[in-house]
Amino acid sequence: MSKISLELGSGGKLMRDFINEEILQNFRNPYLEELADAALLPFNIALTTDSYTVEPLFFPGGDIGTLCVNGTVNDLIVAGAEPRFLALSLIIEEGLEKETLTKIFHSIKNAAQQAHVLITTGDTKVVRQGQADKIFITTSGVGEIIAHPSPPQIKPGDKIIVTGTLGEHSLAVMVAREEFGFEAEIKSDCAPLNFLLPLWQEGVLWMRDVTRGGLASVLIELADRLPYSITIEEETIPLSPPVRGACEFLGIDPLYLACEGRAVIVVKATAQNQVLQKIKAHPQGKTAAIIGEVATSPGKAGELLLKTISGGWRRLEPLTSELLPRIC
Repeated sequence: MSKISLELGSGGKLMRDFINEEILQNFRNPYLEELADAALLPFNIALTTDSYTVEPLFFPGGDIGTLCVNGTVNDLIVAGAEPRFLALSLIIEEGLEKETLTKIFHSIKNAAQQAHVLITTGDTKVVRQGQADKIFITTSGVGEIIAHPSPPQIKPGDKIIVTGTLGEHSLAVMVAREEFGFEAEIKSDCAPLNFLLPLWQEGVLWMRDVTRGGLASVLIELADRLPYSITIEEETIPLSPPVRGACEFLGIDPLYLACEGRAVIVVKATAQNQVLQKIKAHPQGKTAAIIGEVATSPGKAGELLLKTISGGWRRLEPLTSELLPRIC
């Protein structure tokens, strides 16, 4: 790849190759090599950072303000840390309406309160018109480590749980763009995942929030790290009727759609029922489901296999292109 392409940000193969060939080669160290959503550092500190760019800035169920808080908070939670503090960096394009910025700040304030974090520092830059797209936000988060994800402890029979229906965020942004000639009652699932924190003490071995690249990309990355395969069942994967209908209409695979308030969890087989019940007891987890397991067959080590509704098996591959750019 001689030039950077849009697909690099898809969460798929190009991004994984870029991280391995460029980021790790230049900055390799024990903390970075984990390639987790947050780095687990000395002094019981977890650190994460992410940049947010979405078009349009406001969409059903959220906006770039709720997105930048919840996305960073969730990265800490799934890494085993309780979120504490955020830093906020703004790159604002000249000419942005003051009213728009005020609405975004209001959303950031409310989202931070809901997630129990404080905005403690930041930076603001303004660039000339045409040098950005309204506003870009970078949020860094610091949390207190309460658990350590344990991929080496994952073994056959451990269960895969998703905490709710998939794909609402991607499709809410798509509908807001009015580019595809259809309407649907879909709201983004953008929300903090604080309610998952106690589960680290309940037999959970690993978590990841389902963002760019969707459920399939997240589980493909996990399978790459295991000496086993991962199998999931299509009929058990929770999808809302509007998402299912929109995906069928547009020919999109919902397994690759991003969420901003969902996680996928690996839990010990002995704890699967109690963990699922606790998730479903929370309003954000009502549609949670066990969708598969870590396995020795079918498939080979490192593979993610989908058992289709018809009963066959399909290997899920990493994304090679961007399904929907600028969604987070």
